[in-house]
Amino acid sequence: MLEKDIVSAILRYLKTVPQCFAWKEHGGQYGTAGLPDIICCYRGRFVAFEVKTATGKPTKLQLHTIAKIKAAKGEAFIVRSVQEVQAILETLEVPHHDQKRTIPAILAQPRD
Repeated sequence: MLEKDIVSAILRYLKTVPQCFAWKEHGGQYGTAGLPDIICCYRGRFVAFEVKTATGKPTKLQLHTIAKIKAAKGEAFIVRSVQEVQAILETLEVPHHDQKRTIPAILAQPRD
């Protein structure tokens, strides 16, 4: 299976997942080199998926970008199938968001 076919299958799956907003990051001259193929917000968490075929290997730039995402407390994974994405989302720890904290309430808090 080609990488673009795996990306398409993963995006179709993510569109069915509640509380998930995902898109394909397009490379090229106007994109940012090294960004993972799929970016999503899942239940308030930043999650990125670099998609590879069964024999595909990430570049040094892709590995560096994944490390930067993780250093910023985001999640980033190299995946090869929809099943891997499903397993990651099932085990991903998601913080509890306090629904009472609204944007105006946050802005009203005193700053240090």
